[in-house]
Amino acid sequence: MKTSAAKRLSSSSSETGTSSVPALERGLAMIETLAHRPAGLTLSELTAALDLSPASAHRITGTLEESGYLRRDEVTRRYTLTRKLLLLSQPRGESRSLVAAAAEAMRAIQQQTGETTQLCCLADDHCVMLDQLASIHPFKYIVDLGCLAPLHCTAPGKAMVAFLPDAEQDALLARLKLEKHTEKTIVTKRELATEIERIRSHGYAFDKGEHFDGISCVAAPILDQHGHAIGAVTIAGPSSRFPAATMVERGQFIREQADRIARAFLS
Repeated sequence: MKTSAAKRLSSSSSETGTSSVPALERGLAMIETLAHRPAGLTLSELTAALDLSPASAHRITGTLEESGYLRRDEVTRRYTLTRKLLLLSQPRGESRSLVAAAAEAMRAIQQQTGETTQLCCLADDHCVMLDQLASIHPFKYIVDLGCLAPLHCTAPGKAMVAFLPDAEQDALLARLKLEKHTEKTIVTKRELATEIERIRSHGYAFDKGEHFDGISCVAAPILDQHGHAIGAVTIAGPSSRFPAATMVERGQFIREQADRIARAFLS
């Protein structure tokens, strides 16, 4: 059965005799189709869904993958969308971006905790830094904006993974490489699954020296109207300033501020 995108392609072709930009229309149709299939589709499934020739489907997927809009799982051979479109959709100018929506809450977190406060989102299979307020302490942890961090051993990464749609989460976890960064890094899928359940139950995530020795983080996901992660807000600093007795209280506070960001962004 043809998808609505495929029917639109056929309609456009029959009405005009030929599409003015056929490759562009087919590429957009492929993106729309995959947007409704978070588990992804194989090349043959895309070919059938969009009523394309195998050669045409292969060219389009190759172009979109090379441009960073699609990824192909080497095991399942399924194509899925990356988060590049989400990053490109961040408003500019007078529109209210996630960065703008998070500004007040991030200042509140920085003032309350004194630690470096960061805003993150997913990009492909990594956590990317969108904004940052430096710690008020002389010794602080800061990173370059736009830098990428692994998902399985960072608090914001784990917080976002825990609140992805089920199919998208399953696909991501299946392809995620659990590289060891410190002695505390989670390196098995079973441990990560247990951690994700804990995060979903409490609404916040910890990184106690899992990515870098001596650095701890507390993060909470920023959720859309469906309860799915669109980003995360986190604090990071020397582990000596993150005693165990304060972690739950900080987690609850940051979760409250993450909810505040979500309301500001979605309103």
